[in-house]
Amino acid sequence: MEGLRLVMGGMLIFFTFMSNILTSSLMEKKGTILVVDDDQGVLRSLELLLDEEFGRVHTLANPNLIPESLSQYKPDAILLDMNFSAGRHSGNEGLYWLREIRKRDGDVMVLLFTAYADIDLAVKAMKEGAMDFVVKPWNNERLITTLRTAVQLRKSRHQVKDLSRQKEGLSAELNKRTFDIIGDSSAMGEVMRVVEKVAPTEANVLISGENGTGKELIAREIHNRSVRSGAPMITVDLTTVNESLFESELFGHVKGAFTDARSDRTGRLEVADGGTLFLDEIGNLPYHMQAKLLTVLQNRQVTPVGSNEPRPIDIRLVSATNKDMNRLIGEGRFRDDLFYRINTIHIEVPPLRDRDEDVVLLARYYLHHYRSKYGKDRLTFTPEALDKLRSYHWPGNVRELRHAVEKAAILTESSTIGPGDFFFHDETSVSDKEQWPRRFEDIEKKAIIRALANNEGKLTTAAEELGLTRQTLYNKLKKYRIDASGKPY
Repeated sequence: MEGLRLVMGGMLIFFTFMSNILTSSLMEKKGTILVVDDDQGVLRSLELLLDEEFGRVHTLANPNLIPESLSQYKPDAILLDMNFSAGRHSGNEGLYWLREIRKRDGDVMVLLFTAYADIDLAVKAMKEGAMDFVVKPWNNERLITTLRTAVQLRKSRHQVKDLSRQKEGLSAELNKRTFDIIGDSSAMGEVMRVVEKVAPTEANVLISGENGTGKELIAREIHNRSVRSGAPMITVDLTTVNESLFESELFGHVKGAFTDARSDRTGRLEVADGGTLFLDEIGNLPYHMQAKLLTVLQNRQVTPVGSNEPRPIDIRLVSATNKDMNRLIGEGRFRDDLFYRINTIHIEVPPLRDRDEDVVLLARYYLHHYRSKYGKDRLTFTPEALDKLRSYHWPGNVRELRHAVEKAAILTESSTIGPGDFFFHDETSVSDKEQWPRRFEDIEKKAIIRALANNEGKLTTAAEELGLTRQTLYNKLKKYRIDASGKPY
């Protein structure tokens, strides 16, 4: 018995020391305690004592209900009796349930509770994973101090695991393979001049452009040239996040906030603290979430789902979209106040069709990468292949060009890539770059001329091909001053 007192005395000093360094906020009623004891008097006494000190206190007389209670209450600490059967004082029942608890939740803090102190049993319990060993009758102050420490340790374990998950996520972000921004065109030169000016500032940036133009590369370049370059850039693709999990993904959640919230989770906004948050395709942000994001940006603090405690954040926001934001605002699908907040500086990334002089430069850059990746060091383009690349209109922009070069590098059996190694969805646009102009009226006129040619000037069948009535087609011929053969008059 004296040996047990020495063991417990040393542990008490340790836990008292830890409790002294806790902040005053821990004096608030926090944590969930589960008490398991077959003595109803003990349960009632502890419920009265602990209810004043902790957020929730649950009591249990039947240990067989422990598995269900773990799932239902999600306790931070469990005060577990060692003996439940009359006349038994071995403590084996307590050790059994200790092992069962540890199987189901390895982080919950278990304090074993008995009126029959034994040094060997205490040591065995510690080896099995118990946090402490409490002897009846207990000292109220010491018990409360020990349970407070248990709750804090439980919270600390979750924080360590959360930080570990964040570290893995950050490592993935930092190790993500990205390509360089390549381009000598005047259009890209103007983009890079804006990047150079805005990167050192803290201004929020909105990057717009068609799919595949390299908006994320621009965002990463802004981050890399900023004072935050030593911290990660955290990317959230808003087209891939399930709408029901938007709030949890961005703001995080606390344990128990919803059915599957088994532990605390730090949201992307908080993970990006000190660095850059890149919201890709922000035009897809649900309307009901836009006000919440605006509040976060204005107050510089985030409140996880299920919590009432805001947490300060320090981020630089860069967003990207392929949508017409003014149109979304006009249709009531995007808040204008949020738009002004994210759009301090606007950068428009040009499509590849407006960067003629960059096509060959990009193609050679990607070929250099893929011939190294696939072990084809001598692979080159033929002049005819480069001519084909120059004449194509690239609806998929730089991304399509990169995939086309990679596919050609993989499939070619020669040391050169020729025009036949490229396969485009719309081969008709390869031979004549001016075939499909950008103005709608010019496109419509071109389509009518082609339909007339396909149907040998027969207005009825040409109209059917175009999805028009014969009268509508006739009116459009008059509008564009062309005859049934497609020639102007």
